[in-house]
Amino acid sequence: MNTLVRKADREITDISKINALLEKAKILHLGLVDGDFPYIVPLHYGFEYCDEKNRHVFYMHGAKEGHKIDLIETCAKACVEIETDVELISGGDIPCMYGSFYSSYIGRGEVSIVEDMEEKKHGLNLLMLAQTGRSFEFTEQMISSAAVIKVSVDSYTAKAKMK
Repeated sequence: MNTLVRKADREITDISKINALLEKAKILHLGLVDGDFPYIVPLHYGFEYCDEKNRHVFYMHGAKEGHKIDLIETCAKACVEIETDVELISGGDIPCMYGSFYSSYIGRGEVSIVEDMEEKKHGLNLLMLAQTGRSFEFTEQMISSAAVIKVSVDSYTAKAKMK
């Protein structure tokens, strides 16, 4: 389910274009609830798209302990933000005329720590494929040593200002 964007002419609704944007970008900004303030952390990611549910599922990894993990265990709500194709548009001598070209995706959903070994392996494989273009074999020790974070996005928007 998509939410509304302010500038409808920039909205991307074609799922193949949205997935291409997500494949091109390399860093996801994960937003978590931290009391009265958001906590945002940049992470490498992998993803998959479930057509029947119109849902993106993102996988990230990290240490098995720390502030990020504590927040995920406290509140299952999360936001993800991804951008790519960022390029400055010059306004010359007029500051208000500056801007940028970009493509972006913002999604909201549920965040969790993956416990199932097969799903952890799946998530790590998606992450490595997205980041390196290669598949890898993971040992049980490798899988066990990392936390795998999953965000199932149930509402999102994607937009772009292209050349």
